[in-house]
Amino acid sequence: MEKFKGLSSKEVSDLNERGLVNYKSDVKTKSIGQIIFGNVFTLFNLLNFALALAVFWAGAYKNLLFMGVVICNTLISTIQEIRSKITIDKLSLLNESKVCVVRDGRENHISIYDIVLGDVIKLQSGNQIPTDCKVLSGEMLVNESLLTGEEEAINKVKDSELFSGSFVISGSCYAEAIHVGKDNYSAQISMEAKYIKKVNSEIMNFINKIIKYISICIIPIAILLFLSQLKAAPFNDAIVSTVAALIGMIPEGLVLLTSTVLAVSVIRLSKYNVLVQELYCIETLARVDTICLDKTGTITEGMMDVSNIVSLNGTAMDEITDALGLMSYHMGDDNQTMAAINRKYARKNDYNVVKKIPFSSKNKWSGISFDDVSYILGAPDILMPGEKIKELDDLIDNRVLLLCKSSLRLTGKKPDNFKPMALIVISDRIRKEARSTLNYFRNEGVDIKIISGDNPQTVAAIAKKVGLENIKYIDMSKTSSSAFDLVEEYNIFGRVKPNQKKDLIVALKAHGHTVAMTGDGVNDVLALKEADCSVAMNSGSDAARNVSQLVLLDSNFSSMPRVVAEGRRSINNIQRSSSLFLCKTSYATLLALIFMFLSFTYPFIPIQLTLTSTITIGIPSFILALEPNNERINGRIIVNVLKKSLPTALTITLNIIIIMILPSFIRLSQDEVSTLCVVMTGITGFMLLYRICVPFNAIRRVLFVILGIMFVVGVVFLRKIFSLTIMSPTMCLLTLGLFAFALMVFNFFTGLFYKISKKIKW
Repeated sequence: MEKFKGLSSKEVSDLNERGLVNYKSDVKTKSIGQIIFGNVFTLFNLLNFALALAVFWAGAYKNLLFMGVVICNTLISTIQEIRSKITIDKLSLLNESKVCVVRDGRENHISIYDIVLGDVIKLQSGNQIPTDCKVLSGEMLVNESLLTGEEEAINKVKDSELFSGSFVISGSCYAEAIHVGKDNYSAQISMEAKYIKKVNSEIMNFINKIIKYISICIIPIAILLFLSQLKAAPFNDAIVSTVAALIGMIPEGLVLLTSTVLAVSVIRLSKYNVLVQELYCIETLARVDTICLDKTGTITEGMMDVSNIVSLNGTAMDEITDALGLMSYHMGDDNQTMAAINRKYARKNDYNVVKKIPFSSKNKWSGISFDDVSYILGAPDILMPGEKIKELDDLIDNRVLLLCKSSLRLTGKKPDNFKPMALIVISDRIRKEARSTLNYFRNEGVDIKIISGDNPQTVAAIAKKVGLENIKYIDMSKTSSSAFDLVEEYNIFGRVKPNQKKDLIVALKAHGHTVAMTGDGVNDVLALKEADCSVAMNSGSDAARNVSQLVLLDSNFSSMPRVVAEGRRSINNIQRSSSLFLCKTSYATLLALIFMFLSFTYPFIPIQLTLTSTITIGIPSFILALEPNNERINGRIIVNVLKKSLPTALTITLNIIIIMILPSFIRLSQDEVSTLCVVMTGITGFMLLYRICVPFNAIRRVLFVILGIMFVVGVVFLRKIFSLTIMSPTMCLLTLGLFAFALMVFNFFTGLFYKISKKIKW
């Protein structure tokens, strides 16, 4: 290719001063100001603030203590999210794509955001085009599917325009930057379109539904309950009682807990050089039951070596090595095969190039024409379909390429008049950690599929080396069956084109699987985009990294078990803690609805709910949410949460109703009734906490005991603060009876909901 001098340092400096630089037109993480604003000005915080104003106006100042919990939760969530943002930004900087530009006659690698208008950029296979360019010299096949949706590769020659966001399949060129920043084609379509992927998160959907339903219900319930309380209590007391009911309905800690736990996961994963580009993908990966692996760069290192050459038709070895040297020089090392040949054979520049056809994953061959001879290198079954090459019989488990020559000039179509020269045996370097990582997934019940553009027999041989069992492979170039009919039967797919990779992912999802896809090449991009969770190797192409939700910065596949384990820890712990929060929301909502139609005074005031909520929900939820947990995730979150929280909520509600009726039979003051309600709500909360903590470990045992002591101290020694009365002998006996009743009801409802959850198809 023609050599270029490029811009001078002074020209680059002048263009930077004029703002003609390829600055970031997208913001992938929120600013610190946005994080603070987003965590402070939430719907639940605004509701709590309004309720606090009502309590302050009523003069019940000690009942404002619930705002301390709200403030602490907000601070914790904000600090963790800021820490997470800083971590992501640091890792993103490490992962930031570099590009080769020519300045002052020298090639330099710079950040894609340091490109200035008019820069001469060197592009080759695997690069994502960083800014709109015009080809100055060279020839490439480019995929623009991320911009246009069209999957067919487009040939780009001199003066062709290259659009930012598309990626190079094969070939290389020098190109001039003609647009930068927001003037780029992709930025004009949408500043964020390259990065947006619909989030498939059950947790997020679950929380959003809770927020939606509570937002709809809370105002009419507040009005009707306040009017009801006015009939049974003075105006200020009615305000305090209504506020207590509404505070119980708001699961403000649940939203904050979820964002905090996921933020902590991002920070933990960063220690293993894993960049999380989409927060909720941690949940998705934890739910994955099928993982699709691209062989190259995942099971293998992405490095190949020429391990053997088998001469055909008596071709001299010198002629073979000369041909390979010529091809490798003029084709460059724009794919792993050519890179392997480059490392093995001396590069030669003895001929004038007339035509070059770069390798593409669609064609499976590449070629070059000189003045009097053409050389073709490709898969034997593609170049000579249906023809028998007896020398292949001994190489069946290897990656083999066929080298041919022809006296005719190549036209772009597959040649049909050539002489086979040699079989080139290429071997993959298998990653040391591949076997142990695949064993982990197999032991965890995750189905493994290997999808590759290589010969399926070669892929199967490598799969066998890394311990994959029950191998069944298929050549996707020789089948007319749909991907939907094949994905459940086979676990190795060879000769797969990029659009077929995507079709296989779509088919697996159609069968009800949650699918993760790992890859590193441009031919993996479409499948990575389609997968529920996409994982890219940092050593791979820019395009693969940019569309993936997780990037393994050290390109170490052995990090995957840690990512899955972190996802399981987060999701399982969020589920457990959600049961605690939703229990409070459920019984508070039920009580609010019941007391709308009763003439009784609401049994709680805000500070009493602060006691029960802090001890049985707030403290244990945050501690349990951060402990290790590598259990498999089973069932839907909403079912898992409700079958634990609803039995407790119904038990508490029945307890409160019985206690409210007791004064009709036993002499009890309003303070004694309120105290009994607080005590029984706390005891029933401990029943749920006990069930959640089983099986007990050292942390849970200590936590349970300390929380029990704290509750007793609050009820006995801090009763004035929490507006409780002394537990008389009569109240103690009533508490024992109510405890026995609560235990019976709790066990009954727990068994009932477990049976219902198993019978109903959710």
